[in-house]
Amino acid sequence: MALVHSKHEIISCERCGDRIECKANSYTKCQCSVVQLTLNETQYISEIYDGCLCAKCLLALQQEYKEME
Repeated sequence: MALVHSKHEIISCERCGDRIECKANSYTKCQCSVVQLTLNETQYISEIYDGCLCAKCLLALQQEYKEME
């Protein structure tokens, strides 16, 4: 874990590896909260990934799910 001037943890997106600031203890301020997922989309993503994902990857996976429907 890299030291950054932040009170939140810096982690790698599980899908693309980009560094993201995880704000799990302050979810509404986390970068991933900008992606509004349905229950089905959330379930689809959670079946593939266990960890945090960046907003860019969440959007891509949301689109992937919609194309599969």
